[in-house]
Amino acid sequence: MQPMRRVVPFFVVCVLFAACSPFGSSSTGTSAPTATATKATTTVGVTPATSPLAPVVDNSPLICPAQLVNDSNCQTPRSMRVAYGVESLMQRGLTGTGQTVVDIVSFGSPTLQQDIDVFDRQFYLPPVTIKVLSPLGTVPFDPANKDMNGWAAETELDVQIIHAIAPGANIVVLTSRVSETEGTIGLPEFLKLEKYALANHLGTIISQSWGASEATLKDGTGQQEIQTWDTFYKQATTQQGITFFGSSGDNGSTDFTDLKATILSTNPTTSSPTDDPWVTSVGGTSLSRAGNSLFQETAWNNQFGATGGGYSKFFSRPVYQGCCVKSTLGRGVPDVSGDADPLTGLAIYYGNWQLSGGTSASAPLWAAIASIADQIAGHPLGFLNPSF
Repeated sequence: MQPMRRVVPFFVVCVLFAACSPFGSSSTGTSAPTATATKATTTVGVTPATSPLAPVVDNSPLICPAQLVNDSNCQTPRSMRVAYGVESLMQRGLTGTGQTVVDIVSFGSPTLQQDIDVFDRQFYLPPVTIKVLSPLGTVPFDPANKDMNGWAAETELDVQIIHAIAPGANIVVLTSRVSETEGTIGLPEFLKLEKYALANHLGTIISQSWGASEATLKDGTGQQEIQTWDTFYKQATTQQGITFFGSSGDNGSTDFTDLKATILSTNPTTSSPTDDPWVTSVGGTSLSRAGNSLFQETAWNNQFGATGGGYSKFFSRPVYQGCCVKSTLGRGVPDVSGDADPLTGLAIYYGNWQLSGGTSASAPLWAAIASIADQIAGHPLGFLNPSF
């Protein structure tokens, strides 16, 4: 597997973001994934403090729901905010207020609002009304449909993680009636949703917890689709100040070769849209508690999956990776990382309490962080990759 970049401490990220122009920078990046398996570990101290969203009378927001309380590495919204340096910003009212994160999914979840209400009550979070839009139409939700259930769980995960990290941010969910799988299946519809978001000024941060393997996009149709997306991303980031996040995948340095996503390639493969240079690619880590006051973070690689990483065969090395990626290699992914291990994930509620996982979790986590950074900057920061 490819190693994960060390997660950038949030106070450093804020400094880097503030130094960016509203629509990005052309400076050279300072880090990139390498091809050797290394362990990146960071330990973050925890200093409990009074928070308007997390009273310390009984410290309950640091405790997982009863069904998960025996899991020592179960994360709560507050423990995640502490681990990533966000809690201290919340004390100053920096919660993503005035910002909107747009989440792109297929189908959505019929119980999304009632589940986020349960989540908020459990963790002392302010209530939020999720705006769900389906400009391409809808199909009836079938609880017996495994694919629909998977997308419903994905939607719940995305929304609850965003609200956990940035409880002041607005969240808009855009749903497609077509399931995005592999190849170009579902990608044209997702592009329509993202163009709709921009045309209607729904938000300046877009979270994409999905991807299609480059191995399934090699034909002419796939290459045309990739080029269309790349043109869209470039214009949106440089001219409209939009920030895009994409999951790097859960299969280490490989990905699927078939449209049904059942056969993994024997060759190194990454996926789209995380491979696009105009997208911030988000990898995965394992975030474990070392007692009650410390966290340890390592690259995610266990029986439940491994963080995606490697080099694109479609896109050449971008300028901002010139310091760290050989010119003969393609665009390196990921750019940043966050907790993605199902064993160390955030407790989310979807009919019952469960731990979240996969880089589907780390992409919305970073989207939430970006909303706080935008609030601090006072304007959309747009293209972030040169700052990492």
